[in-house]
Amino acid sequence: MQERLEKRGFPISVVSSTMKYLIGKGFIDDLVLAETLKTDALSSRMLSRNGARQYLLRRGIRRDIVDRVFHEDNHSDFDNARRLVHKRLRVLRGCSEMTAKRRLYNFLLRRGYSSDTIVQVFKDIAFEEEKS
Repeated sequence: MQERLEKRGFPISVVSSTMKYLIGKGFIDDLVLAETLKTDALSSRMLSRNGARQYLLRRGIRRDIVDRVFHEDNHSDFDNARRLVHKRLRVLRGCSEMTAKRRLYNFLLRRGYSSDTIVQVFKDIAFEEEKS
């Protein structure tokens, strides 16, 4: 934020005092932002852990903060992938089982899930029952 303000032509003294004030009041905390984005990525967007890490990095969170946020996370990719498959199966009702699996597999790969997790989810789900 400091670099952006300086690039826009604000005096360095104003930028530094503003940054000190915001940090002192707790308005700028990269760790809190990273936690919030991680929660959003895992629960709302249903990304895998790897996908969520990439999401945070693309948003400009430093790698050391991302590593700290994910260090003690016990989140299971399997649970998210399973919920996502159940949700997507409603859309794929008219497709054959083979087509649905292929589309789901590619969809989950784009979300950052490993092929091992995807295969494990497919073994756990009975496609014919879900599509009915």
